Amino acid sequence: MADSKHHGVLGAVYAAKRPEEVAALYNSWSQTYDADMSAAGYRHPTICLALLARHLPRGAAPLLDAGAGTGLIGEWLNIAGYPEVEALDISEGMLAQAARKGVYSALHCLALGGHLPFADGAYAGIISAGVFTSGHVGVEGLDELIRICRPGGVIVLTVKNTLWEAGFAARITELEAQGLVTRIEETRPYISMPGEADTVPSRGLALRVI
Repeated sequence: MADSKHHGVLGAVYAAKRPEEVAALYNSWSQTYDADMSAAGYRHPTICLALLARHLPRGAAPLLDAGAGTGLIGEWLNIAGYPEVEALDISEGMLAQAARKGVYSALHCLALGGHLPFADGAYAGIISAGVFTSGHVGVEGLDELIRICRPGGVIVLTVKNTLWEAGFAARITELEAQGLVTRIEETRPYISMPGEADTVPSRGLALRVI
């Protein structure tokens, strides 16, 4: 079980109302984040990695780890044969920890949800674990990820049920109807952190950009 301090940080992160609040909380958490999430049994990175590896060929490049945090997924992507991965995160403190892992080809301190300074079709694949959740990024962050992922590329993300039921599911259906993406896989709902008090499930999604 994660300790009570971790429960408090996570609760504050979920309750945050502004991007700068989220960034400040993650900055202060960055030193112990890896150990805390390991203690909580954090599942999102593993599930996202599995979905990406199933649907995007080994060696596809470049990839974007959108909401990279301390770089948990970046290390595993590197081991699994994806040699060029860029990290994006709202927190400079988290990115500093990610940089120490030595697996990212570029680091971008940016918030999701608005315009991103990348070209259309810049990435072969995008992975976004634990970002579309309470107090973080809502469905407004999806269109830009689709824009910067090249046709035929794959976007893998996790979505908390609260967002899924509050318009995210409907938006995915709209995007499919518009011929912008195909939903190639959707996991059953699962608890992202069994060692935490938060029991609202999430699901993993793999989208192919058309």
